[in-house]
Amino acid sequence: MKIWIDNIIFSLQKTGGISVVWYEIIKRLLYSGVKVTIIEYSCVNNMQRMQLVVSPNSIIKYPRFMLRYKRYLPVSCKNVSESFIFHSSYFRISSNPNAINITTVHDFTYEYFYHGLHKWIHCWQKYYAIRKSKYVVCISENTKKDLLKFLPDVDEKKIHVIYNGVSDDYHPLENVASANLPYSYRSYLLFVGERKAYKNFKLVIESMCDKDWRIIIVGSALTQEEKTFLDSNIGNQRYYYAGRVSNKQLNILYNGAKALVYPSSYEGFGIPVLEAQKAGCPVIAYNASSIPEIIGDTPLLMNTLDKVELCSKLELLSDESLCSEVIRKGLENVKRFSWDKMYEQLMSLYEEAYNGNKKNTK
Repeated sequence: MKIWIDNIIFSLQKTGGISVVWYEIIKRLLYSGVKVTIIEYSCVNNMQRMQLVVSPNSIIKYPRFMLRYKRYLPVSCKNVSESFIFHSSYFRISSNPNAINITTVHDFTYEYFYHGLHKWIHCWQKYYAIRKSKYVVCISENTKKDLLKFLPDVDEKKIHVIYNGVSDDYHPLENVASANLPYSYRSYLLFVGERKAYKNFKLVIESMCDKDWRIIIVGSALTQEEKTFLDSNIGNQRYYYAGRVSNKQLNILYNGAKALVYPSSYEGFGIPVLEAQKAGCPVIAYNASSIPEIIGDTPLLMNTLDKVELCSKLELLSDESLCSEVIRKGLENVKRFSWDKMYEQLMSLYEEAYNGNKKNTK
């Protein structure tokens, strides 16, 4: 079985959830010894790609010139004269007639929260890839539900739900109280990831205004507008910007936090939820999209996005027995997910697609 992997995502972002997923897939493909051809572009500055050691013999590298346009075009995969799996990291298919195209759909954020030409182009590319693919992988049942909502003509039988995993880099630490944390142990909240409007970062900060809480922010650089907002609402002594951090550093921050606050209005999956649970950190999240499917049984789900409810969930953690139970249930819940399990299910799908195609061509 020949597998072609399209690494386009590593050229589109420096880091992010999709890059993490793709890194975990490729790492296992390379370790397994499966024959794989990797398509990518020069001058990649992606955190996950830099951690991969790939033989130059396995890579077909293209120049970045005109990538902003080429990213939307099918990949020819010339000179491949027999059936092969083609799996792109971001909504591209192969135009080679021997390609068995597989597309992974992570979410429908653009459909819900974007407007204008950017949304139209994204949806056109995504829908084209979904319709032209032999199989479609959805990372949650909620993403599958959204797919069928926006593309009711797609055959449900070709959709496979394969959950993401969570890294073993996240785990409870024994001596985190003595770690070099920006704030004292269990005295701060943690916010991880993007801070776009639907992530409700401002709601978190506004909820802190009349409370004596502190927050550590992990992710892309703060804009001047965000700095002004933070300074005017909670002052510059009550927040710490950690930047982009390694898994090891993030694990320490999870271990020392009072809670991960994750009130996103929409997620295709929500990897930080599982990272926090695996590290023994309570998670406060919004009861919508994929979150209830992923987070498991917890009293910390918000049913409304307002300051009063967010504060009430944080106050629940003052009860030490309840907090311990939340942590215990989180550690139990996260056992449902692993990158190895995800990889095994994906390889089974590859084999099903490849063997089915061989039968049909006989």
